[in-house]
Amino acid sequence: MSFENEQDELARKKMLRKLRKEESVVKEKLPSHARAQFERGNFDVDAMQTSHASQAAPQLKPVQLGNLTINQPVILSPMAGVTNWPFRVLCEEYGPDGLYVDEMITARALVANNDKAWRLATFAPSEKVRSLQLYGVNPDWVEKAVQLVIDKVHPDHIDLNYGCPVPKITRHGGGSALPWKQDLFREDIRRVVKACEPEGIPVTAKIRVGIDADHLTFMQAGHIAQEEGAAAVTLHARTTAEYYGGHSNWDDIAALKQELSIPVFGNGDIFSAQDALDMVSYTGCDGVAIGRGCQGRPWLFEDIRHAFAGSDERVNPNLGYVVNVIKRHVQMLVKFYNGDESMAVRDIRKHIAWYFKGYAVGSAVRVNLMKCENVAQLNAVLDELDPSIEMAEQLKDAPRGRIRYQKKVHLPQGWLDSRFTTKQEREILFGEDPLDASY
Repeated sequence: MSFENEQDELARKKMLRKLRKEESVVKEKLPSHARAQFERGNFDVDAMQTSHASQAAPQLKPVQLGNLTINQPVILSPMAGVTNWPFRVLCEEYGPDGLYVDEMITARALVANNDKAWRLATFAPSEKVRSLQLYGVNPDWVEKAVQLVIDKVHPDHIDLNYGCPVPKITRHGGGSALPWKQDLFREDIRRVVKACEPEGIPVTAKIRVGIDADHLTFMQAGHIAQEEGAAAVTLHARTTAEYYGGHSNWDDIAALKQELSIPVFGNGDIFSAQDALDMVSYTGCDGVAIGRGCQGRPWLFEDIRHAFAGSDERVNPNLGYVVNVIKRHVQMLVKFYNGDESMAVRDIRKHIAWYFKGYAVGSAVRVNLMKCENVAQLNAVLDELDPSIEMAEQLKDAPRGRIRYQKKVHLPQGWLDSRFTTKQEREILFGEDPLDASY
């Protein structure tokens, strides 16, 4: 290589390094969905920046679910072990006009009169809408569970879970695995809608994009849900295989919104009020569903409420503010567990990890909190913290909870061979359902 050519090559490499560095800086400043588009090479950064500078905040119109009006269509997504009524109450106080859904309850456990399942189906007197999510594989059990909760709980809204990617659920054909079997999915929704119609209770469905990139289900599932009378669908824009890793594909939310006449809620990668604005602007969805983004940050619902009102006001809590929220949270958990402080303190442990994310509290404090067995011990450790500590700026909108991919999608044997169940498959599925009867 000649000297001139060598110099040209060095200059080219230097320029490439500079461009990569600039690209990295730009990418990190983009919201999560925009980073995903940017990485796929089909995102116009200049257009994005111009749009943010010139456009007013998108408007969210009230959404009608049957006779139920959701004035601020922002949903607290059901999260196992998280969205019991104490956490729902906290979130609803920050965003009083949204929809706050109970954590997933297995249908067979309700039919079997499991105490824990029925405790999960309780609501606080202050909750405006009794919104309950059910999971099941066997339509018989799901229908019976719906009839029971109608009689005992009197819900205002029922959501059906077809979005859970957890192996212990999908290996039984449930959660995000179930929409692959179109007949089972259709029968499930039809029977629940029929059971709820006399009481005027709207039924919605939570779905994922599909099993993996080669086995997508969301478009067919959306149409089936609409045809069978579902009032709305929520799409988590990841596949089962993607679990909670990478970036959710908001293009799929936009595509489903274009196809359906019923409301479509978007879910995935909303960790800030700006993310919620961006999702609505990008996809045209009727509302947004918040999952991991509000873990340890129930005030996110207030931020989102302000954002859609066109206000820049945000909650920027110091550690003292967070400690007071934790104390109130654990007090409500004591009531949830019928006065059992030990259960309440154990429940709050996972929340504390989320509440303290971004605050310099030290590992010793975290260890001491994990050792607490009652409220007095917990409060004693919390009271030693410096209330003036501020959250690290770079972690304010950081992801929470699980962010990994699923190493392997667990499905019943031969599940992907056909989009419809055989008689033999149903016998196996409905006969091997021990998971549903207990917690």
